[in-house]
Parts: sequence; structure tokens; C-alpha cells
Amino acid sequence: MTEQLDDLADLIRNERLRDLRVALDELNTGDIVDFLERLGVKDRAVAFRLLPKDTAVEVFDMLDQSLQHEIIEGLKDSDVAHFFESLDPDDRVRLMDEMPASVARKMLRHLDPRERSLTNIVLGYPSGTIGREMSPEFVAIPEHWSVEQAMEKVRRAGVDAETIYTLPVVDRQRLLKGVVSLRDLVSSEGHTAISELMMEADSVDADHDAEDAARMCADRKHLAMPVTDKEHRVVGIFTVDDALDIIERAENEDAARHGGAEPLNRPYLSTPVLTIMRSRIVWLMVLALGATLTVQVLDSFEATLEEAVVLALFVPLLIGTGGNTGNQAATTVTRALALGDVQTRDVFKVLWREVRVGITLGSALGVLGLLLVGWRWDWPTGAVIGLTLVAICTLAASAGGMMPILGKKLGADPAVFANPFISTFVDATGLIVYFMIARAVLGL
Repeated sequence: MTEQLDDLADLIRNERLRDLRVALDELNTGDIVDFLERLGVKDRAVAFRLLPKDTAVEVFDMLDQSLQHEIIEGLKDSDVAHFFESLDPDDRVRLMDEMPASVARKMLRHLDPRERSLTNIVLGYPSGTIGREMSPEFVAIPEHWSVEQAMEKVRRAGVDAETIYTLPVVDRQRLLKGVVSLRDLVSSEGHTAISELMMEADSVDADHDAEDAARMCADRKHLAMPVTDKEHRVVGIFTVDDALDIIERAENEDAARHGGAEPLNRPYLSTPVLTIMRSRIVWLMVLALGATLTVQVLDSFEATLEEAVVLALFVPLLIGTGGNTGNQAATTVTRALALGDVQTRDVFKVLWREVRVGITLGSALGVLGLLLVGWRWDWPTGAVIGLTLVAICTLAASAGGMMPILGKKLGADPAVFANPFISTFVDATGLIVYFMIARAVLGL
């Protein structure tokens, strides 16, 4: 498929647009999205204009918001209004977040009153909350209705709803009482009361954190979850596909920050080189400044190195082992925080666990280091390396486990406190431990 997409890109470069139109007609929607994501801004706009109107609407809905924004900038006002109105309210709000405020307000004014009202409901919740990600288009079933009445409402209103497979059940004040599945409605007699079929609902408050709500929806394997206000009235529905999108975005951010970069929030091949550079340069400068601590430590122990030059040979081994140990612990704890397995109140449980893990790892590596270094060089130096590995692994595992929790406690992204900063911290403190042990064992 990749070769086929490259061939289509050649058609654009050679301005064979008629052939490209024919070729695009033979692709499914997903392949067209993959193709557009591999193109530059101008070529993407050209290819998008060649799509049939119905296909273009489906493709536009599947693109990342950053790419939607770029395509909209290249369309006429009449086309912009059409594609903007074709989106669901929650997707529309995410696209508006990508745009300048003046452009977003202009596009909002062009919506029909119903779509504008639905969009404003989502816009009314703070960024990062599940209210900002929910769909206000849902079918609520009164608990005193029968199955026949419910099915009639589903047939009438289900076309515009985000989902009809999980339906909130409400009382006369629209308070959430439970949920009922379409499967149960279809398989029940028409006179059966909804109150007899409904199940207890897992719901989430509209002000709840979006990532936490998404993981709850995915972990509990719900097709959809009702979203409620402070009074427990249903204000929206949150589907599993939206949950998976949120989780994917969150994990992309964590992966980027674990590596010391900002997330791109768009496909790699469609990202300008300068944007990629800007996502990395700040962290590289921060880490470069942090690395000066390591230089300062080496400078402080210069006399020790002059007395035992062999110690310099093991500096890369020790700081590398410490950094890797800390990164392993940080990645594990960051993931546990994201899944809700660990809370900030568990800080001492995590510390005690990582201390034991660090000692165990360090002991295993330390014995190996003692034997190899003692056999190859001398046993006192082997003892220094063995003891240092025990100390560094314990220190690194403890720091790696604590820093993500500290980050979350301070309201920062735990991933930011993970790998890059841990490597810098462990490098400096590990060298101090190394040279202090060397002085004590070798009498320097």
C-alpha cells in the first residue's frame, strides 16, 4: 500500500490530476486519509479538492484537527461552512481550538441555530474536561416508557445521535437513572417497561478529567457512558471511539516527553521540519544545562581521578546503568499513574517498593561487576564498582519512582519528570556516590 500511495504522490507532482481523481475513487476512506497525511500542505489541498463531495466529508472528519485547519485555509468560504457543519459538535470544538479565535467565531456564526447551540454546550466546559469531549447529541429514554415508545424515539431521533447502542434512562427531571442497550430493546416485547430492562449506569461528571474518563470507559469496556452535570442530569454521551482517541493522544504526549521532546500532535510526515525542530530544541537546551552538573562533579573529583585513572573507565558504565534503572522505574510508575493503579497518596508505598527493587537489581549487577572488574583489573577496584552499582541502582530506582508522583502532585505532566530529568539527576548524584565509595575503599 505504501508504494501505491507513493505512486499517487507522483501523479500530483507530475500534475496528472485527472489520473489522480480516478485513482482516488478506487481507494477506501482510510487509505485516502493515509495518503493525505503523507502530503505537503499544497499537495494535500489539491488532492482533497479532487474528492467527491460525500467522500470529502468522510475524509475530513477522520483527519487530525491540525490538518483540517490547513485544508480549511485553502477552501472557499462556502466550502468551509459545509465541511465545518458536517462535523459532530465535539469534533467541531477541537477544530476551533486549532484556529485563531477570530476565525473560530466567524465559522461559529455561519452554523445553523441548532448546530450552534450544540457546539456552544461543548464550548462551555473547560479544556481538558470530558465535557469538552462529549457529544450533546444523544437519545435519552424516560424510565416510565415502554419498549415500543423507546424504539419509536430511537427510530425518529437516532439519525442525529452520536450512538444508539447505549441509551441513558432518565426520570421526569432528566436525572440519570440507568442505561439500556439497543440489544435489550430489540429483543424485548413492546409492552415491557424500560424500568425493568435498565441497568445501573457508570457515568462521569462533565467537569471530570478527560483522560481519566477515557480510561474508565475503555477499562470497563463500555460502548458509551452518560455524562452528567452537578445535579446528575444527563448533558451528553461519551463513546468508546472518542475514549480511544483521547488515550492515544495522551500516550503520544507521554512517549514524546519520555524522550525529551514536545508532542507533534499531527502525523510525522506532514509535520514541517521547523516544527519538529522546535519540539525538540527546548528540551535539548534544558538537558544540556542539566548535564553541566555532571561536568562540575567530574571537576570536583579531578584529584581522585588523577590518583586512580582506572576509575574513569567505568564512568560511562555507571551513569548509563543508573539512567536506565531510573528510566525503567519512571516509565512503570508513570504508566501506573495514567491507569489509576497508583495515586499520589501511595508515594511511600512506591518508594519502599522501588528501594527494594533497586537493591535487588543493584546486588545482581554489583556481584557481576565485582567478579569481572576484580578478575580483569584488581579486587579493590572491583569492590568499588560492585558497591557503586548497588548504591546507584537503589538511588535511581527510588528517584525514578518518586519523580512522576511529585510531578502529578505539583499539577505537571508526570512524563515531564520522567526520563530526561532523571537521567540528568542520576548522572550527577551517581558520580558523587561513585567517587565517595572509591575514596573510602581505595583510601584516596
